[in-house]
Amino acid sequence: MATAKKATTAAAAAAPEKKRTPNAAFMKPLTPSPALAAVVGKDPLPRTEIVSKLWAYIKANNLQDPANKRNINADAKLKEVFGKPQVSMFEMAGLIGKHVK
Repeated sequence: MATAKKATTAAAAAAPEKKRTPNAAFMKPLTPSPALAAVVGKDPLPRTEIVSKLWAYIKANNLQDPANKRNINADAKLKEVFGKPQVSMFEMAGLIGKHVK
């Protein structure tokens, strides 16, 4: 059994590492809706940048729920985007999809 484990480890070490290429769909600039533009700006941005700017806004305005850091308490601007007063960080990406073209 030890030789099988060594062979697997050796094969994994010998395999060339593949460079990860970014998915073009994530890098495509998207235009935010007026409600989302109030938070991230009106310029077209890739989805990854929109999420990064949202997190910067959330942290700058101290909107993470202190009891459960996975929840975001929406202020007036974010309530227009999310449609409810509190969302989980996992819901956030899905809710952003409705506000970009």
